[in-house]
Amino acid sequence: MSAEQLNRVRALDRAAVLAAAEVGCRVRPADLVRATPCGDWTVADLLNHLSIQHRGFAAAARGEGGDLAIWAPRPPAADPVADFLAATAEVLTAFAADEVETVPFQLPEISTALEFPAAQAMSFHFIDYVVHSWDLARSIGTRPDLDQSVLEAAWPVAQQVPDEARGRPGSPFAAKAAVAPAAPLLDRIVAHLGRSPDWTPATEPVGAAATGRRQR
Repeated sequence: MSAEQLNRVRALDRAAVLAAAEVGCRVRPADLVRATPCGDWTVADLLNHLSIQHRGFAAAARGEGGDLAIWAPRPPAADPVADFLAATAEVLTAFAADEVETVPFQLPEISTALEFPAAQAMSFHFIDYVVHSWDLARSIGTRPDLDQSVLEAAWPVAQQVPDEARGRPGSPFAAKAAVAPAAPLLDRIVAHLGRSPDWTPATEPVGAAATGRRQR
């Protein structure tokens, strides 16, 4: 992939990551125990997952992603929002490095045998944060600020997720959800990746934040 194509993917990923970070800045302490569209994760669990993924991809961009301990679930930080914003800065810095183009990304959650070129790895991260920005926003009753150009780039990436990869233990995506053909593009993206576009936050928090990894 050319440097121009890599820079395009990097810019798209940055837009999705910053959209998720902007939503994260709206999360208040009382929101941390609220439900999310991600199974039985709370907002604290989701922020924790996003932080772990950011740091995993940042490590991969430095050629250090093969260490499974980096990707391992752990309890949420004392301040999940601050931890998420710190992890956001870490991955954006790692992806922006000049030498990242030559680094083979090790992503053991996807494959322990394969390595991925930078642009392909960033595209995985990109679609994850388009969807997770929606997850986080819906959990607090709002929507992420994603430009139409970002969504138009995300749609073909979402369509590449194979049906056989859905619903298995550890799979990040559930079966496709129903959505109207004329629905907004973000709704079609999240539905294609197993979310119900009509999901709304529960009127009551779900209780203390859990720490285990669940279907995202």
